[in-house]
Amino acid sequence: MKYTTTALAAALLVCAPITAMAEDSSDPIVIPIHNWSSQIVMSNVVGQILQERGNYVEYVTTDSQAVYESIRVGDVTLEMEVWEGAFGASYRAAMEKGGIVDAGDHDAVTREDWWYPLWTKEACPGLPSWEALNDCAEVFATVETGDQGRYLDGPVDWLKHGKERVEALDMNFTVINAGSAAALWAEIGAAEADKKPIVVFNWTPNFAEAVWPGEFVEFPAWEEGCDTDPAVGPNPDAMYDCGNPADGYLKKAAWDGMEEKWPGAFDTLTKISFTNPQIAEMAKLVDVEDMEPEEAAAEWLDANQDVWQPWIS
Repeated sequence: MKYTTTALAAALLVCAPITAMAEDSSDPIVIPIHNWSSQIVMSNVVGQILQERGNYVEYVTTDSQAVYESIRVGDVTLEMEVWEGAFGASYRAAMEKGGIVDAGDHDAVTREDWWYPLWTKEACPGLPSWEALNDCAEVFATVETGDQGRYLDGPVDWLKHGKERVEALDMNFTVINAGSAAALWAEIGAAEADKKPIVVFNWTPNFAEAVWPGEFVEFPAWEEGCDTDPAVGPNPDAMYDCGNPADGYLKKAAWDGMEEKWPGAFDTLTKISFTNPQIAEMAKLVDVEDMEPEEAAAEWLDANQDVWQPWIS
């Protein structure tokens, strides 16, 4: 059965207290949109839930690092995907200034790092060790990188610090930044036909893990301060000389005025918690099934009413 506004509204009349809806401001809740599929679909899922419970919602395209400052000053109301590895530093900096609050964690556990499809191990059998990867650097060389290996990192605004890690660990690799998440998927898909060895930035949860089995490169284990203090990690003279957290958080963040201005919506936000498979499914609807984000959100809501209805009761 397809999700319909009428069906959802009827369910909400049963589940959502009228008093909670009446308390919220009629001003729009501003939800940011970034440049990867799960965040876009998830933001639309949450936006549609809030709209149906009586809130007004606006979506704005926002830089994924600068968004935390925008939330802190109230220009943006919330953020649904605060990845520890990618955005932890920007999030913590905003928290220290004040104006932004932790709205709770998702059940999902995240990891973001260098990654390769399993066929790559045939050409570099010492993987997943980063030292073995470096010894095999010539296997990943291209015309673009000469005698150095090629590593395709995420978009520049994701601030993955691939170049800093290569320098800190003295790796024989050249870091190239992809223009988008779609460019990363295209790289893997193009390499699949002839099982070309590649190493790219990847993360979990997303749909790719179900399509292309692979592994993360194992760098020196993450230690708190590796990205801020050269003394932390194996190279005493450099930062970013360790991997990203292997069991990172996925948080929600909100403007600290949201609870007072939209108490019902804030209460719903704190209850929302997605799992790895749920987030992967959201991304799959766009990246594999070619749905538009709004359509994918509606499809997910229709298929998972037992998941989200308790959040609005």
